[in-house]
Amino acid sequence: MLTQELFIKNMVCDRCIRAVRQELEHLGYRVDQVELGRATVEREELSLEQIANALEAQGFELLTDRTARVVNHVKTLIIELIQSGAIANFHVTLSDYLTGQTGLEYSHLSHLFSQAENLTIERYWILQRVERAKELLSYGELSIQEIARQLGYSSPAYLSNQFKQLTGLTPAAYRDQSNTDRNPLDWI
Repeated sequence: MLTQELFIKNMVCDRCIRAVRQELEHLGYRVDQVELGRATVEREELSLEQIANALEAQGFELLTDRTARVVNHVKTLIIELIQSGAIANFHVTLSDYLTGQTGLEYSHLSHLFSQAENLTIERYWILQRVERAKELLSYGELSIQEIARQLGYSSPAYLSNQFKQLTGLTPAAYRDQSNTDRNPLDWI
């Protein structure tokens, strides 16, 4: 029995995890584990081409290049951190967190990420936080202060400043507009 760890791009939520698991099981693989950005499968014969084609049909991408895997892992860590709300109690720098999670020096991560994505890790971090703020604002359940706290901003003013720089609107104006211009997380 062959075991293979797969690295998968565009997994951003629990539904993605279910979709990948179902697709791999449909192909006849025994799925040991699926989490954002990766899956572990077993089977007598592994066909990465078959897996890649099936995942691509569902909007995912099988990553075989080491750089792409590292960059995707950084993205996944950032998305998980923001979506979980854990940054509200985040007491380390983003660089220390990523270094600890990946086992790679931040300067190396930063270089790989910037070359692959044409933006810095910090910019990606800001874009993801603002996108999450848009989502929370569209629900209308939390105050701007609560959203700022949940997203790890030091103050609502800091959130408002970054939000306005990226969207052209204040968070309050964004919440008041009827249509939203949110982007899927894997488009960022």
